[in-house]
Amino acid sequence: MNVVIDTNVFVSGLLNDEGIPGQIVNMVLAERFTLLFDNRIMEEYEDVLNRKKLKLSRDDIDPVIDYIKNEGIYVLAEPIKIKFEDEDDKKFLEVAISGNAEYLITGNTRHFPVNDIIVTPRDFYEKI
Repeated sequence: MNVVIDTNVFVSGLLNDEGIPGQIVNMVLAERFTLLFDNRIMEEYEDVLNRKKLKLSRDDIDPVIDYIKNEGIYVLAEPIKIKFEDEDDKKFLEVAISGNAEYLITGNTRHFPVNDIIVTPRDFYEKI
């Protein structure tokens, strides 16, 4: 199953592997799902994970980023013509649509248009 994970879920999952986002990230790392990404998503993941307030070391960050780059699927996303409240979120839906993801998992569903593939971490966890 191919999924796209919004940065808020990804970071939350790395910071607390016992919560639902953590369970989802662990499932990706255990190869139960394949993570779809593009350069914009990777750049955002790396930028956020490297913020000092998260107190993550390069030893924590680099293996996860390398795993995604090597085991995930890079998607050359086609632009979509949907207006977003926060245009930075558009890239996640573009990758999900272009990569035929079954789900886009986000903690901010209100930032996205109504679409059956867009789910919260809890909804995703309950579906699988």
